[in-house]
Amino acid sequence: QVQLVESGGGLVQAGGSLRLSCAASGRAFSNYAMGWFRQAPGKEREFVASINRGGGNTGYADSVKGRFTISRDNAKNTVYLQMSSLKPEDTAVYYCAAKGTILSNAHYRSPGLYDYWGQGTQVTVSS
Repeated sequence: QVQLVESGGGLVQAGGSLRLSCAASGRAFSNYAMGWFRQAPGKEREFVASINRGGGNTGYADSVKGRFTISRDNAKNTVYLQMSSLKPEDTAVYYCAAKGTILSNAHYRSPGLYDYWGQGTQVTVSS
């Protein structure tokens, strides 16, 4: 079992930055690929970014590529999402997720593949 707790959300003006954190507890964090997803009101949950177990491989949705950076610190059991040049359309509840995998280089875009989810943190970008 893995427990995930997101933090760092809030209200920011367009063009601003935020850093989200997701702290994991439970089983060995380094055995999990991690992902960030978001869900805006009335919309489905969508992929934002993913990272493999060691942190060397990452993937991004086209809508955030070049603006967001995912990273992880396995010593701190934490994954981060650095968000810059924020836009009003980035407004959503952001969730982190964990997927146990033996594949060291793999990371995943499909929310259905993830085993554990956090409770989410609200990000609101004002225009």
